[in-house]
Amino acid sequence: MSIREYCLPVGWYPRNPDEIARFLADFTPGSSHVAGSRAAIAPHAGWFYSGRIAARAASSLERDAETVIVMGGHLPGKSPALFALEDGVHTPLGIMPIDTDLRDALMGKLAGTGDRYSDNTVEVLLPMVRFFFPDAALLWLRLPADDTSFEAGKTIAHTLARMGRKAVVLASTDLTHYGRNYGFSPHGSGPAALQWMSEVNDANFIRAVESGDPAAVLDRAEQDRSSCSAGAVLGALGFAEAAGAGPARMLEYGTSADAAVREGEECPDSFVGYAAFTFGNSIG
Repeated sequence: MSIREYCLPVGWYPRNPDEIARFLADFTPGSSHVAGSRAAIAPHAGWFYSGRIAARAASSLERDAETVIVMGGHLPGKSPALFALEDGVHTPLGIMPIDTDLRDALMGKLAGTGDRYSDNTVEVLLPMVRFFFPDAALLWLRLPADDTSFEAGKTIAHTLARMGRKAVVLASTDLTHYGRNYGFSPHGSGPAALQWMSEVNDANFIRAVESGDPAAVLDRAEQDRSSCSAGAVLGALGFAEAAGAGPARMLEYGTSADAAVREGEECPDSFVGYAAFTFGNSIG
């Protein structure tokens, strides 16, 4: 049995199971955050920065899923879809098996290939996926930032229906990367820049996601630099449309600058936006 091991260094997410359980305790069944959707979108930064927002998304998913499809990105347009080719993935909560039947059914349909790269967009979400879905299998998939990913999401929904497989989708993207660290600072620096990023640039992308229009999502991501993994978002939109999951609605928004404020620091020079979305269900 081949196992995909950790790629991210210590610090991105807890490696201790008890620490993971404590971090996610507010999102267990019975909490006000839990809903029951077929698809969600989460950020993928380190848990210190975006973990609680990501947990809002992951915990909104239906808990009786047989397979959790985690859609990552960081791929430019025209790249092939990337699948983990291993039999399982190592998480701090044990090995999560790969749904090899679903993967094999999809690789040809999506013209996919093996994902042999180190990347955070899927891995950083896996401990919470394993926590919320201890008996489920995983499909590790990264999608390119072009319109083929919207169609890929539809293909996944149709394939699941033919297989009689109950699955949920957790897509992964961060929003605007602003400041000198990222070579993008059209509105200077400081609190005014943070306000512009949050209330204009990220807000425009959020509205595009909630509209369900894949062209608008791709346009905002490309023109505004407001999503680093638009392919994953497009995949979730396509899946939700084909599966009848309902429209996307934002659960929570925040920025990496919030962490600095919590630590009593001033607004940093560089920051990133984060949002959690769920599809079609009531928001707790």
